[in-house]
Amino acid sequence: MATLESPVARYRVLALRGLVRQSLTTTDLWQRALRDGDVDVRRDALQQLAHEPQLDSSLLIEVNGLLNDDDALVIEAAAFALGEHLDVNAVEALCVVATTHDDARCREAAIAALGAIGDDRARSTIIASLKDKPPIRRRAIVALANFEGPDIDAALDEAGEDRDWQVRSAVSQLRSSED
Repeated sequence: MATLESPVARYRVLALRGLVRQSLTTTDLWQRALRDGDVDVRRDALQQLAHEPQLDSSLLIEVNGLLNDDDALVIEAAAFALGEHLDVNAVEALCVVATTHDDARCREAAIAALGAIGDDRARSTIIASLKDKPPIRRRAIVALANFEGPDIDAALDEAGEDRDWQVRSAVSQLRSSED
């Protein structure tokens, strides 16, 4: 535990990884890591946390708060963790990231998380993201796999004519898997 207090961020990251491997993490330890002043520690903590099988709800609230972090890669990791834990309480915040964040990686991660969660409140956000950059449009096609309805069919029809061949291919693959 002494290295968790190290002034060297890399040592704190390595200590956390070791505790995760040994299943010795606690809610308090996770909260300290998520609140760490160093972006590398927060980012690594989020990546580790995404794979934890059970989390205290207070940790998901903490992760949700990191969607407002100053570092884009922390936000991306927070979105990934929320999607992995299917946190329906994060849908509104993820929709905000997906529609307003300046960094395309953050928008893409938010769309992926919204698709994994599959909550109907995200439907219009995911459809709207079909107008974003190609990687985000491709991610939106995958996200739409968890939704049904005429609006989804219409969005997929339009995306099937997208100027990006990978978007068109994703639509084709999705449609062939539905048959």
